[in-house]
Amino acid sequence: MAAISQLWAYRSLIYNLAQRELRSRYKKSLLGWLWSLLNPASTLVIYSLVFGVIFQQNAPDAGNGETAVYALYLFAGLYVWNFFNNTVTGAIAALQASGPLLNKVYFPAACPAIANTVTVLLQIFIEAGILLVVMGLLGNIGWTILLFPLLVVVMVLFSLGIGLALSVFNVFYRDVAYLVTIGMNLFFYATPIIWPITRLTDHPTARFLVELNPIAQFVSWSRSIFWTLSWPSTASLVLVPLLSIATFFIGLAIFNIKAREIAQEI
Repeated sequence: MAAISQLWAYRSLIYNLAQRELRSRYKKSLLGWLWSLLNPASTLVIYSLVFGVIFQQNAPDAGNGETAVYALYLFAGLYVWNFFNNTVTGAIAALQASGPLLNKVYFPAACPAIANTVTVLLQIFIEAGILLVVMGLLGNIGWTILLFPLLVVVMVLFSLGIGLALSVFNVFYRDVAYLVTIGMNLFFYATPIIWPITRLTDHPTARFLVELNPIAQFVSWSRSIFWTLSWPSTASLVLVPLLSIATFFIGLAIFNIKAREIAQEI
């Protein structure tokens, strides 16, 4: 809690770091912030063509019983993955890039990673906002949208906890960043994003193992909010927040233990 209080005391620095990142992200770009829409849109189109057209993946019926557009079903899970991936990999890169500044001025070393998370949050709000508008136009929207703020909170806590722990280990062992890149690629296909978890109905053991994946739970929550319009199970509503809180505090504790040696290593 003392570490959190210290981070709160440096909230202005976190805001300034996030603002600097946002300003520099699309600097000297002709399309500017339009890239924040084009990048996820291009990924969505590619996955939709490959898996929805070529491999003929089908989406389950939406909550309104009419919508079954695979691209929208995919988008309801893809933005969740994008947030997790960008938060973790961004935390690693942000800490590494902050080395010169850390050697000149004192501030909590977790600030750059948190600032990166703030910038990624802006992207998730843009993507989720687009999804909400489209679903509203299709008449597939319900009270489950009230769960979205909680989904954002648990995703931030879990992703930031993982990102903090991995970023500090990467300072001492630069192989971590490369291993994370490989691991993310494997983790993506092991998570029911491009394929529905109902595919494992006849394989209860495999389905149970997949459901232990926290990102699979986040994807399930998102699709409950935007697609099926049904509330997650009570067990999920209780266990997922507890897991996210525990992951954040463990990740922060690991980071703070090793942070004393960061300045010498970066």
